[in-house]
Amino acid sequence: MANEEMKVVRGIDLERYMGRWYEIASFPSRFQPKNGVNTRATYTLNEDGTVNVLNETWSDGKRGFIEGTAYKADPKSDEAKLKVKFYVPPFLPIIPVVGDYFVLYLDDDYQYALIGQPTRRYLWILCRQNHMDEEVYNKLIEKAREEGYDLTKLHKTPQNDPPEEEEGPVDTKGIWWIKSILGR
Repeated sequence: MANEEMKVVRGIDLERYMGRWYEIASFPSRFQPKNGVNTRATYTLNEDGTVNVLNETWSDGKRGFIEGTAYKADPKSDEAKLKVKFYVPPFLPIIPVVGDYFVLYLDDDYQYALIGQPTRRYLWILCRQNHMDEEVYNKLIEKAREEGYDLTKLHKTPQNDPPEEEEGPVDTKGIWWIKSILGR
């Protein structure tokens, strides 16, 4: 199954997809702190059709973030296969890192989504709210299993009332990013 091509959403309306999404669960990533909470992504459509990506998480009471750009992997295709480019480290953005962002499932109301990529090393369950109904969560888990994901790596992201951007100190030095690369 892991070598089979993934089934992705077709005909996604990028304008409807824009806005804030909360990370309900994910596979651990070296690009996120292990103790991150209230993790979320905010997508904004640019005039040129690309998407501004703002990923945020709170770790040790500080807001860490990284910004990037998403774009269709194949502009002629109607498949929801995107590329996301970030520059790292966030405190001195000089090295481009490009990854796949495949929308594997999206409900009709654009309220929850399952995001993956072809190697199946990364997986995200996203929701417009900072919580998700267990029945919906299980539906997305089953979809991930059907796509060949090893769900033993999936962990729920602690979400409570997320602080607003101006609340709490901002990690301006990118310490969270360095710690995450070191596995902490």
